[in-house]
Amino acid sequence: MTPSVRALEQHLSDIGPVVVAYSGGVDSTFLAAVATKALGADRALCVTASSASMAQSEALEAANLAAQLGFAHQIVETFELDDPRYAANGADRCAWCKTHLMDALEPLAAASGATVVLGVNLDDLGDHRPGQVVARERGARFPLVEIGLTKAMVREASTDLGLPTAEKPASPCLASRLPYGTPVTLGSLKSVEAAEAALHAMGFREVRVRHHGSVALVEVPESELAHALSQRASIIDAVRGAGYDFAALDLEGLASGKLNRVLG
Repeated sequence: MTPSVRALEQHLSDIGPVVVAYSGGVDSTFLAAVATKALGADRALCVTASSASMAQSEALEAANLAAQLGFAHQIVETFELDDPRYAANGADRCAWCKTHLMDALEPLAAASGATVVLGVNLDDLGDHRPGQVVARERGARFPLVEIGLTKAMVREASTDLGLPTAEKPASPCLASRLPYGTPVTLGSLKSVEAAEAALHAMGFREVRVRHHGSVALVEVPESELAHALSQRASIIDAVRGAGYDFAALDLEGLASGKLNRVLG
């Protein structure tokens, strides 16, 4: 067992009962697994917030993984898309998303005297994440940050635990594909989801489809740009099938948080 796992087990034991915001990603799965081991499934409730902002495939994968790993798991519906502050897609969009998440998690935590915990790691603190501020102000804790874990350390510890998410690519919410100021609509989210699903089916494991109106700007890792160009016709068919009129390939390659650059 790595020192990271031992330290997190002890830290969570000190915190007591928890409600884990569980998306099925690398960080939240690691946090959920260690919390379940340290506290027992009866004191570690893992909750997935399902909404239009989360790809259906991700929600299904999270539920299946929770069953596989023996988590106490619950799905709650959140309706941030109905909130005009979220739908406006300003630079504070993530704050309103976390507001709705905390609205859903707080009653569950209160019912069992638990603390809401999120799988935020040290690397996440360096990006524009207004949702983290909201969550912290409302009493949520970030155990991975509190014991000093980076993303690389979480992946290493996940490998040690045999978690299938150890090398899983990041998969931020679908709304993160829309430039700030572009309204978040059900249609735009469904178009992004469909385009990315088609590209995944083509073998692109890590991909982003940035939504620019009628244009889909496709990002794949720099190492896969040549392959993407060789699949040009299929990529065009994939994005047109998702409702876009035009397809473009970002020659810079995939970069997480790229749309935050406009914030300076």
